[in-house]
Amino acid sequence: MGKNEFLTPKAIANRIKAKGLQKLRWYCQMCQKQCRDENGFKCHCMSESHQRQMLVFGQNPNRIVDGYSEEFERSFMEHIKRSHRFSRVAATVVYNEYIADRHHIHMNSTQWATLTEFVKYLGRTGQCKVEETPKGWFMTYIDRDSETLFKERLKNKRHKSDVAEEEKQERAIIKQIERAEQLMPVSANTELVSSDALLLKSEQAGKIAFSLGSSSKSVVGETAESSKIVFEKFETEKNGPKIKNSGAQMKGGGGGSAIEDLMKEQEMAKERSNRKDYWLCEGIVVKVVSNALAEKGYYKKKGVVIKVIEKYVGEIEMLDSNHVLRVDQEELETVIPQIGCLVRIVNGAYRGSNARLISVDTDNYCAKVQIEKGIYDGRVLQAVDYEDICKVI
Repeated sequence: MGKNEFLTPKAIANRIKAKGLQKLRWYCQMCQKQCRDENGFKCHCMSESHQRQMLVFGQNPNRIVDGYSEEFERSFMEHIKRSHRFSRVAATVVYNEYIADRHHIHMNSTQWATLTEFVKYLGRTGQCKVEETPKGWFMTYIDRDSETLFKERLKNKRHKSDVAEEEKQERAIIKQIERAEQLMPVSANTELVSSDALLLKSEQAGKIAFSLGSSSKSVVGETAESSKIVFEKFETEKNGPKIKNSGAQMKGGGGGSAIEDLMKEQEMAKERSNRKDYWLCEGIVVKVVSNALAEKGYYKKKGVVIKVIEKYVGEIEMLDSNHVLRVDQEELETVIPQIGCLVRIVNGAYRGSNARLISVDTDNYCAKVQIEKGIYDGRVLQAVDYEDICKVI
């Protein structure tokens, strides 16, 4: 029987021990051999197979080290691109995730002796944005993929086009309202003058006389007189209310209501087009209400949205710890600042506009804001829901 058969208890125990990760200093990259302790690594270095591999290494050491370094860098960047493409993460976290695979290229076979040197190298070459903090080195992947950049430029161009088209429509509607306000008094005065002229003409008209013969002259005259009185009474009752209504319209009843209806219709159209089921945007302060993150101490903590992923997921940089979390908008809520502070309208008719908080109605969970800058500069919105406004950093 051999020394360690495949199904013997000792062989099974050895495989179980070798299944997990071992110490890096007891790994031989040339032989791809992991030893469990110092004695095992010493025995391996004295073996004939290891000696042959070291002879191969001695013939061209620079080429082999450069090859391992290039493969380590490529695998490491592939991992961070796949797992942390849009987030700022600690370098140690990425490295621990990378070495979880037993068959990775080990750092002791590359040109970098420590992880700090490798992180600085990535920063110098422009592959990642690195920064040193009291909690260690943090890195952010710089996405230079041509397809991603093209999609980002196309998205920005489409957004700018939509904003320009919306502003153009708003200016056209405002011009129509101004034109209607200018024409409204003229049309009302014209209607009033024409009505007064008709009334005066009917009052100045003389009695109507009918002559059908001498025998029936008096009867016909009395009949004509009574017919005229009835006719004048009917005309007075018919024209009186019209003149009265036209005067009321001239004083601001009819014309004003038409303009108000037009503005209300415009507001409803904007509300329908800008009301979405997602509200996250960059630069706003949100509060984490996730029960899953309560155990880690993030519940009811505030953070800034630094990135929006696929409209519904945001990368949040916590204000107290500077940790970056990826949280769904269902587990976030808006933050209402103090009166006088700047807020952003994140949903509704004026979505994307910045406004100044004027007052807060705590009973109805709404606020009064005044828009700043842009085409709606100075417009006051009376009752805006808490969910539609959020504090700006």
